[in-house]
Amino acid sequence: MNPAFAQTLHELLQTQQVAALGTLHQGQPYVSMVPFALLPGGSGFVIHVSQLAAHTKDMLSSPQVSLLVVAPPAPDVPVQGLARITVQGRAVQYANGTEGHAEAKAAYLARFPQSADLFSFADFSLFAIWPDSIRFVGGFAQATTLLPETLVEVLSAG
Repeated sequence: MNPAFAQTLHELLQTQQVAALGTLHQGQPYVSMVPFALLPGGSGFVIHVSQLAAHTKDMLSSPQVSLLVVAPPAPDVPVQGLARITVQGRAVQYANGTEGHAEAKAAYLARFPQSADLFSFADFSLFAIWPDSIRFVGGFAQATTLLPETLVEVLSAG
C-alpha cells in the first residue's frame, strides 16, 4: 500500500469513533450506528452493544456483518471523495470471562473511558468484528481492496 493511502487509512481509523454497522435483519439489510475501537495491532474492531438492540440479535443469528467508517465532510472535498473504509467480516461475541474479552474491553475503554459504567449493565456485551475483506477509498478515484493482514501492517506501522 502506498504511504499516502496508508497514512489516510491510519488517520481515518484513529480519528473517527463511529461506524455504520450492516447486519441481516429478518432477511433484509439493516444499518445502525455503533461506536468502535480497534483491537491491539489492528487485527479487528470491537463494539459494545445492548442485547436490546436489533443489530445485536442480528449478529447472534447471522454473524456476517459489514462496517463502514467515513471521514467527516470537508469544505474542499467533494462528498464522493471522502476517505472511507468498508469492512466485511464476522462478528464474534465475547462474553465476560471468555478468551479475548479482557483485551477487547481494554481496547474499548481506552477509546471510550466514559463508557465504563455500561460494562455493569447485564444487557451489554462486546463483539469483535474480524475482517474478511476490506475496501478502502482514500479519495476520489483512489480505491483499493485490502487483505486483513495489510490492515494490520498499516495500523501497526502508524
